[in-house]
Amino acid sequence: MKAFESKKRHNELKEQIIKFFLITAATVSILTTFGVLFSILFEAIEFFQMRSFWYFLTGTEWSPGVPDSKFGALPIFAGTFMITFIAMAVALPIGLGSAIFMSEYASPKLRNQLKPLLEILAGIPTVVYGFFAAITVAPFIVKFFAFFGIHASFNSALASGVVMGIMIIPVISSLSDDVIQAVPDSQRKASLALGMTMSETIKAIVLPSALPGIISATLLGLSKALGETMIVVMAAGLRPNLSWNFLEDMTTVTVRIVDALVGDHEFDSPDTLSAFALGLVLFIVTLILNVVSVALIRKFKEKYKINTL
Repeated sequence: MKAFESKKRHNELKEQIIKFFLITAATVSILTTFGVLFSILFEAIEFFQMRSFWYFLTGTEWSPGVPDSKFGALPIFAGTFMITFIAMAVALPIGLGSAIFMSEYASPKLRNQLKPLLEILAGIPTVVYGFFAAITVAPFIVKFFAFFGIHASFNSALASGVVMGIMIIPVISSLSDDVIQAVPDSQRKASLALGMTMSETIKAIVLPSALPGIISATLLGLSKALGETMIVVMAAGLRPNLSWNFLEDMTTVTVRIVDALVGDHEFDSPDTLSAFALGLVLFIVTLILNVVSVALIRKFKEKYKINTL
């Protein structure tokens, strides 16, 4: 009896220690997030005390480092969203399509061969992608559109977005493949037994059940695109350009942040502090995307909760 009680106390102690470490890990994660937020927030507030917040959001001219400097960030955010949109337009259909093929159509042997090859893309440094964009993709785009009589710049949002999309493919593909594989095979068999084809089963059963995980994978890829710097520098340029023409040079928030912080300006100058203002807006945009994705995930989990049992 005493040995049983001693073992029970020992197990309870181990549970408490494990629980303590898990709570500590969660607390550190939360505090780190708030630490990042406040480190950006205070410097951004100092910037907005020097420059107009409204002009920062709606202004169309970004010209730091001159006597009459202007900090209108609209061209920067426009370039960011355009390049990110192009990247997701490339990465999402290819990544999701390859995930569906590997999980639903490919044999286990072929899947085990294809998935590591696809994931090699994730290990390539972004600077190498930048060289690929600048030396191969950008000249091809210029020649392709010149054939139709359309002028395209060697530094363009299209070249940057396409290569960035290629970089994101393994992120979306690998995670989507894992969540599609996790859908119970009994659901597929029941659907096929009712006379549905494989494509109909994937569309009506598999994808809805795996949709929360696919949304998470897409959000991760989107966040990776929003934070990319090297590909944009080498393929899209540094010029803030408010334009709908994706064949022109543009820049993104992260590129301007790097440019502001590596300059020779004083730390408390508007030129340097503008980096924190850009970072704060990017943080808020990412937070909104996370909140929307969580709401979508909950919605689809509730809608398809019978399928996920």
